[in-house]
Amino acid sequence: MSTPLLELRDVYRSFEKDRVTIPVLQDINLAVHENEILCIVGESGCGKTTTGKIIAGLNDPSSGSVLIRGRERATFTKEEQSKLRREFQIVHQDPFASLNPAHTIEQILSFPLKRHKLVSDRASLRRRIWELLTLVDLTPPGDIVNKYPHQLSGGQRQRVSIARALTVQPRLIVADEAVSMVDVSIRVGILKMLHQLRAEFGMSIVFITHDLALAKYFAWEGRIAVMYLGRIVEIGRTPDVIGNPAHPYTRALLAAVPEADPDITRRKQPMRLRSDDIPKLTAIPRGCAFHPRCPFFVPGTCDHDVPTLAPSAEHPQEFACTPLQQEGSLQPYAT
Repeated sequence: MSTPLLELRDVYRSFEKDRVTIPVLQDINLAVHENEILCIVGESGCGKTTTGKIIAGLNDPSSGSVLIRGRERATFTKEEQSKLRREFQIVHQDPFASLNPAHTIEQILSFPLKRHKLVSDRASLRRRIWELLTLVDLTPPGDIVNKYPHQLSGGQRQRVSIARALTVQPRLIVADEAVSMVDVSIRVGILKMLHQLRAEFGMSIVFITHDLALAKYFAWEGRIAVMYLGRIVEIGRTPDVIGNPAHPYTRALLAAVPEADPDITRRKQPMRLRSDDIPKLTAIPRGCAFHPRCPFFVPGTCDHDVPTLAPSAEHPQEFACTPLQQEGSLQPYAT
C-alpha cells in the first residue's frame, strides 16, 4: 500500500496523578490512509480520546513515533508544524464547551481564516464563512452568523464545530464522539454530512465512538479498531470485524448492541462475562488485560503473556487473542 497519511508506531502515553504513573496507551500501532474512514471503538476510559488527540497533534506520545507521510512529526520545523496544524483538525465531543460563548458564529469561524491568512479582505472572509455554513447545512447563513452558541441547538452547534474544522481545509478530521451530545434524530444527518464532505474534499476521518452499531453504520467501507484498557485488541475492515468478530471483547460489545428486530433480539444469546468490573489503569492485569472478564479464559496463557495483533485463517483482521490464534477456536472457561 502507499505511504499512510499518518502512522502511530509503538506509541505509549502515560499521565502523572498524585505521583502515580497512569499508562493510558500501550503499544499503539495504527495507520490512517488518504481518504479513509477509521473508527476507534471501546468503553469509556480505554484511551480512544487520547489516541485521537495524539493523531490531531494536541498531545505528544510519552514514547514511540508519530509519522506524517513517512516522516517523524518530531523532526518538523516550527513553520512545518504550523502547516500540519491546518492539515489535522479535531471536532470535540461537547459542542457546548468547544465553542466560545462570548463570540458570535461569524467570529468563531473568522479566527482560523485570519490566523492562517486564508482570506484577503472582509468580503472574501464573509463569503467563505457563508460557504462553510452552507457546506454543513446551516442555511440560510444569514440567520446563523450573528448568533451566539447558546442561541443554537445542540445539532447546530456541532455543525458549527465541523465548519470550524473545515476552515483550514484539513486532510484529516478526528471526530471525537461527534454525535453523542445530539438527539438520535439528528445523528444520521450529521453522519451523512461527514460522508459527503469526505467525498467532496477527499479527506480522511478518524471517528471515535463507544457505539459499535454507530461505527458499523458510519465506517462500513472503512476499518474499525477496537480498544480495551489502552491497547488495540482487534483491527480490520468493518465487514470482517462486525460480521466475524475474533476477540472476545469485540464479541461482547456486539452481543450488547440492541437489535430493532424483536425476532433477532429473542434469538440473540447474551455473552456472560466472568466479571462486570473493568480493571483500573493503575492496576492493569498481567497478560491479556481482558482475561479477568473473558469467558474463554485459559489459565497459564491469558494471564501470563501479552498477546500480539495477528490474523488467522478464519479471521483476516488482526486481533490479540493467543488461544484463538493457536487453537483456531475458543472454549468456555470451566469454573
